[in-house]
Amino acid sequence: MDVLRPTLIKIGGRIYRKNLIQEQTYQHEEEEEEDFCAGPSDCTDEPCDAFVVEETEKGFQCRVEVPSPLYKYIIGKKGETKKRLETETRTSISIPKPGVEGEIVITGQHRSSVISARTRIDVLLDSFRKKQPFTHFLSFALNQPAIQEKFLQFKEEVLEKCSKDHGVSSSLFQNPAKLHLTLGTLVLLNEQEIQKACDLLQRCKEDFVDQIAGGKPLTVEVAGVEYMNDDPAMTDVLYAKVYMKDGSDRLQVIADQLMERFVASGLMLKEWDRVKLHATVMNTLFRKDPSTEERNNTMTGKSSFKERESFNGRNILKLFENFYFGEVQLDSVRLSQRFSSDASGYYATSGQLTFS
Repeated sequence: MDVLRPTLIKIGGRIYRKNLIQEQTYQHEEEEEEDFCAGPSDCTDEPCDAFVVEETEKGFQCRVEVPSPLYKYIIGKKGETKKRLETETRTSISIPKPGVEGEIVITGQHRSSVISARTRIDVLLDSFRKKQPFTHFLSFALNQPAIQEKFLQFKEEVLEKCSKDHGVSSSLFQNPAKLHLTLGTLVLLNEQEIQKACDLLQRCKEDFVDQIAGGKPLTVEVAGVEYMNDDPAMTDVLYAKVYMKDGSDRLQVIADQLMERFVASGLMLKEWDRVKLHATVMNTLFRKDPSTEERNNTMTGKSSFKERESFNGRNILKLFENFYFGEVQLDSVRLSQRFSSDASGYYATSGQLTFS
C-alpha cells in the first residue's frame, strides 16, 4: 500500500484511513476486503473480536441472545427491517417465533458481512431497549413496622397542617409497605436476563459487599425531608434523607459500586455519577397511579411528567425539615419487580444479596 495514498473508507458520513497494520494476510482476506467496502452504510469498523463469529462449511455465522419482546424491532413492519438488513449486509437472519426464547442466528458467506449485520442488530437493540419502561430495580427495603408507623404519623401531620397548600392531598403519599431506596433501574425482558442479574448480585456480594458491610446489617437513620426539583413551590417529589448511624459512607459506597457493576454488565443504564440515596414519601405521579415508580432519568422510557400537577411544598419543608422517621437495619439488596407485591406488601423479590 502506498502510504501517501492510503485506502479511504466511508462509514456513517465520515472518511477513515485504512491503517497499514491491517494489511496483514489472513484467510478469506480478499472476500473480507470486497465486502468491507460494499456500501456506504457498512458497519464493519467494529472489531472482529467484539463477538464470536464461527466458520462453517458454507461460510460464517454468529449467534446473539435476544429477549423475545425485542424480536419485533429486528423484524420491522411486514418484515421490512429484517429484509433490509439481509440485503444490505448480504446475510441471512434467522429469528425464533414470537414469544419463543432463543437465539438470532446470522449467516453469510463472508465474515465481514456477518459482523456488519451483527453490529447493526446490536445498535437497533440498544436503541429500542433504552425506550423500554423498566421492569425491575435494585432496592433497600425501608418498610419495617417502626418506619411505617412514623411515616403514617408524618402523613397525618402534613395533611393536618398543610392540606390547604396548593396541590397537597392524601393521593400524593407513598404506600408505607413499599418505602424503599432505589439504587438503579433495569430492563429485564426474560428469565435469562433476570437470572443474569441475580448471578451478578451474588458476585458483587463476594467481590466487595461482604468486605464493606463486614457481614452485618447496616444501621441507617431516616430523617429530614428534601425535594427533587428547583422550586419548592412546584414540587413533584419529596423524599426522606438517609444517613449511616456511625457517620460512615459505607451505604453510599455499596450503592455506587453496585451501580457501576450493573452498568458495566449492560444490565443498567448509568443515570448519575453517584446513586442519589432517597426514600420517596410524596410523588405527584401517585395521583393517577399509586403503584407507579419514578425513574431518575426522565429521558428514557415512557414518562408521565407532562401530566403532573405539582404541589406547594414550602410549608412541608419548613415544618418537617428534621422529621425523624426512625432507625432501620438494612440487611439485603433486593432485585425488586416493578408493579408487584409480596405477602408483606413490599415489591416481589426476584433475587437478593444478603449482608450476613
